[in-house]
Amino acid sequence: MEDENELVALRRKKLDALRARGVEPFGAAFEPDGSIAEVRAKFKEGEALRAAGRITAHRDMGKSHFLDLRDATGRIQIYVHAKEVGAEAMNLFGLLDLGDLIGVEGTCFVTKTGEPTLKAHTFSLLAKALRPLPEKWHGLHDIEARYRQRYLDLITNERSRSIFEKRIAIVSETRRFFEQCGFLEVETPALQTVAGGAAAQPFSTHHKALGLDLYLRIAPELYLKRLLVGGFNKIFEISRNFRNEGISRKHNPEFTMLEAYWAYADFEKMANLVEELICHLAQVICGSLQVEHRDAEGKILRTINLKRPWRHARYVDLVCEVAGKDWFELSSEQCRKRATGDFKLEVLPQLADFEVTHHVFEKLIEEKTIDPLFVTHCPKELVPLAKQNTSDNSLVDVFELIINGVEIAPGYSELNDPLLQRQRLLEQAGEETQKIDEEFLLALEYGMPPAGGVGIGIDRLTMLLTGAESIRDVILFPLLRPKKS
Repeated sequence: MEDENELVALRRKKLDALRARGVEPFGAAFEPDGSIAEVRAKFKEGEALRAAGRITAHRDMGKSHFLDLRDATGRIQIYVHAKEVGAEAMNLFGLLDLGDLIGVEGTCFVTKTGEPTLKAHTFSLLAKALRPLPEKWHGLHDIEARYRQRYLDLITNERSRSIFEKRIAIVSETRRFFEQCGFLEVETPALQTVAGGAAAQPFSTHHKALGLDLYLRIAPELYLKRLLVGGFNKIFEISRNFRNEGISRKHNPEFTMLEAYWAYADFEKMANLVEELICHLAQVICGSLQVEHRDAEGKILRTINLKRPWRHARYVDLVCEVAGKDWFELSSEQCRKRATGDFKLEVLPQLADFEVTHHVFEKLIEEKTIDPLFVTHCPKELVPLAKQNTSDNSLVDVFELIINGVEIAPGYSELNDPLLQRQRLLEQAGEETQKIDEEFLLALEYGMPPAGGVGIGIDRLTMLLTGAESIRDVILFPLLRPKKS
């Protein structure tokens, strides 16, 4: 810290020296010939080009100097010599530091080592960096610092920058995919009077002018279904959702979901749509249906095979495979004994029987599944907004897509019976009847077409396609405790 304070003090002296010479250290607009990647693409010996970026390396050769100039797209070498820029500019050059942003106009040439280089004729200081870049450009090793100071992580960590460039491409390509399939993108409220569409703890707030207690949405589902009632037959929304719950490798309180609804379709059509989407994204983003996850040293940890068709299996059959063929014939006490004894799981006493079974499912099936698996026909208690199966009314027509040990997307044949929907929501809410969205139930009474619906976690999808191990690695600014002063 003491060394850093000394470096900051030295840079501030240079800042004062620049101003004393009439040079503004935080310059005006500069028009480069595109990004550095574009400048390199236009590179032709003898041509004059303009480039702007951050100084990330400086090699002092005595009378001449070589700089590395970078932006998010790449690097280009800059050659600076007094004969080209003049003595006054060279004096100012001595006040530059690594991390400073400059604009350069120069002539293209290739060095003896074959390096495309701009021979500077003029340069402009665009922003003086008052703090040094971390660890001489080797990147941030402190994981929390990477999340807290994401801007430094992006400057110094090419892998991190690549992950976010891929995330941007995933969202853009997902939007294009749904639009090409005839879906319309819509927007629904983030502030809601009833937090509905999922069983989750909401964040609450208050609107002063209206005197209303409100919630940040936990899901857009109930508003999107109102639009199905209104005649929009194929719709989707990419939304920020908020849940006041725990933080883990797979969970962040603020996250991004895509929800899509297709009138007159069912959960099987939605499963096929999701399979098409993810395979399309894998080809575009990764160039293959074999997605490799690597460690920091580049060693392959696992390879996920997305080749179609993907496996489909019923929830009950999967549980019986791992928990015993007699699992659903056991008493409540026997189930708990097997879960805690044979499977070494922690089972809280207040859990209902179906929750104990789901805990077994999550630990013994979900977390161990790497290649894509559509888990279908779940118990109705797990999914109160889905349509009951016509052959077995204890099940609902749904899928849960699992890849790489996490749920990527749930999909439903949507429940459109308003009376049954009211009953299910009451059962879910228990004694807290204020959680019932009466406006949504009113809309259903006007008739909602049968429909397929799906929710896709964009953060987890990005983890899948980039190999990121934590959800914090794919969210630019994840929620953190304030730093203690």
